[in-house]
Amino acid sequence: MSARILIIEDEERIRQFLQRGLSFDGYRVDVAADGQAGLELARENPPDLVLLDIMLPGMDGLEVCRRIRTASEVPILMLTAKETVEDRVRGLDAGADDYLVKPFAFDELVARIRALLRRAAPAKPQVYRFGDLELDTGTRQGRRGGRTFDLTAKEYELLELFMHHPRQVLTREIIFDRVWEYDFGGESNIIEVYVRYLRQKTEVGDLPRLIHTVRGIGYVLREDE
Repeated sequence: MSARILIIEDEERIRQFLQRGLSFDGYRVDVAADGQAGLELARENPPDLVLLDIMLPGMDGLEVCRRIRTASEVPILMLTAKETVEDRVRGLDAGADDYLVKPFAFDELVARIRALLRRAAPAKPQVYRFGDLELDTGTRQGRRGGRTFDLTAKEYELLELFMHHPRQVLTREIIFDRVWEYDFGGESNIIEVYVRYLRQKTEVGDLPRLIHTVRGIGYVLREDE
């Protein structure tokens, strides 16, 4: 099904031009002539992308953007006659994903819409493989030796990191940064704990070890030599 685009624009000529053009390109289009009506439409019938003018009667586009952003990650492309750096920064700070200054070429607008929709689309599930170990990004489960096993959120993130970097030694600092996103400090044994959890799930039935300790440095995903 084609993407749904919500146009919030008070100038009727521009609103109709955008509605006709995007509908012709196959998009489903909703329109609103002011900020409050646009905000209500966004909440009642969530779009896949919002085209939002800044200069609106009543509630301006920046406030609409901020309110939409509190409840949704929908891509927002702001349209405005203002072209100063300060104006662009205000729009992006309000939560917009992109910014297009009027007048603009319709082909460029459509190209930016396509780019934003691609960026927002969920990644297609993949199955990562290393030796006889598999990790399904769709089900977030692992599989080895004909057996499927469940993973907690952090177990999955840690195993995914190893699967992305096979045979590469990952330091404790890298693992902390990529999986936990901050430094626990040298005294924490959280990595050792989660590596042990993964080994318990991947080495059932005396399967050979794949996650090896590199003493004093970190860990590596590799087959036994």
